[in-house]
Amino acid sequence: MAVTCKEAESLVMPYIRHELEVGQLEEFLEHIDQCANCREELEIYYTVEVGIRQLDSDTDTDRYNIKGDMESDILASKQEVYKARFVSILHYAADTLVVMSLVVTLILQMRIWWQNGIF
Repeated sequence: MAVTCKEAESLVMPYIRHELEVGQLEEFLEHIDQCANCREELEIYYTVEVGIRQLDSDTDTDRYNIKGDMESDILASKQEVYKARFVSILHYAADTLVVMSLVVTLILQMRIWWQNGIF
């Protein structure tokens, strides 16, 4: 399901505050990669939010590369999505192997029963 611009705009602040679930995060990132208007909206809010945080803190006062920070944050978010996908695939593969091993065990047990005349 594709995110609309209105939905993406409502996800900007939760994104900046790292409050999005992986599914929402993935859809949001896909949208801002393709929609220049929403990406610009993100830049504006990110600049204000992070700029205020940097001004409030006494650290990194010489460093104001907010756009670079935003790009790094987007990259880290994409890596988080890829990692979540990978874990999901591993989980699916493990579940499949467990089910397959149970089926094979049951078939082998039925064969033993058959040979012993129990079945």
